[in-house]
Order: sequence, then C-alpha cells, then structure tokens
Amino acid sequence: MELKMKRNLFIAFEGIDGSGKSTQVKLLAEKLTEAGHRVYSTVEPTDSYIGTIIRDIFNHRIEADHRTIAGLFVADRLDHLLNKANGILKKLEDGFTVITDRYYFSSYAYHGAHMSLDWVIEANSLSAGLLRPDLNIFIDIAPETGMDRIKRGRSSLELFETIENQVKVRAKYFEAMGKLKGAEKIFITDGNRSPELIAADIWTEISKMGTSAL
Repeated sequence: MELKMKRNLFIAFEGIDGSGKSTQVKLLAEKLTEAGHRVYSTVEPTDSYIGTIIRDIFNHRIEADHRTIAGLFVADRLDHLLNKANGILKKLEDGFTVITDRYYFSSYAYHGAHMSLDWVIEANSLSAGLLRPDLNIFIDIAPETGMDRIKRGRSSLELFETIENQVKVRAKYFEAMGKLKGAEKIFITDGNRSPELIAADIWTEISKMGTSAL
C-alpha cells in the first residue's frame, strides 16, 4: 500500500558512533521515494570548507580545543541550513523531503560531554530557531557494540571514538532529550536488532505523519 504523506518532511538521525544511522538513512530514503517523495539525504559535518576543517580535526590532522570544535559545528550547521545552493532550507522549499545523518542533538551529546550542555544548546539556538526536525530518530545501542562495529569497519579511530567517550555521549543524548522533550519530536528505537527490524520500527513511526494509506 502506498503511504500518502501530508508534505515534505525534515528528519534527523541521531546516535553514538556505530549505531547504524547511515544504513537507516539509506533504507528510509528508499521507502520514502517509493511513497512518492523526492528525497535529499545529507550528513554533518558537511563537505563544505568548514566541514572539511572539522573532519581534519577528527582525523588528527589538525589539533583543536573542544570549544573550538563546538563553534565550528555551529558554523557548519548554519551553512548547512542556509546555503543558497544546496542548504536544507532551500531543499525543503524546493519540495524535497530531507534526511540528515546528524543534526544539533549530536552537538548536544558530543560537545556536552566536554563542556556545559546548556551552553551547547544555546550556541545552537539559532539553528533550532530556523528549523526543528519533524522527527529526531535516536538509534540506541550499547557503547561497547558501537565500538566493536567501528573497529571491524576501519583501520583507525577518530577523535571521539573511545569507549569512555561513547559512554558519556550516550548519557548526554538522554540528558538532552529529557531536557528538550517538550520542544522536540523524538523517537527512540533499539539499535541492537537487525537493520530490517529497526527500519520497520522507524517506518511505523514515520507513517503516523501520513494522512491515509491507499
């Protein structure tokens, strides 16, 4: 049955490293395309100049303080939203449903693990004011599981990819989601299951945004 959605959507995927976000972005994009959506998938940090600096820091090519990294993410996210060529707001205006692999909850969790969570939320308030997701999807896995997946898939680890940090980040995700539950639409799914079961769980939640199944 084809699902008729009310309008184009903005959906953000969140989770610690190794949670399977990229897989679920791809699976959801395929389902939404089948349902008649024009889908634009994107990721943070972006491939812009600012995003490239962030990736260089993550890959240990540049050294930077956590406060500097948090500020770079604020700038990268604003460009991600406002870029006149391919920004999220432009894509939504053009009728695309936009799916992003990470948005400001990632900053709350990753930067909030190293500095004041309230500061990070305030630093990203302009982005939140410009555009809140129709749905934040948090894929929850154990930090040990995430680290095992990362180590199997890559030969080197990035800046935040330690078990100690992932434990802190997961805790900050839940702290931030609890703090902002009144302002944000959040869906938490168990990421320890098969990709197919997770995708079905997500699709059930997305389907609640539709008007009818024909």
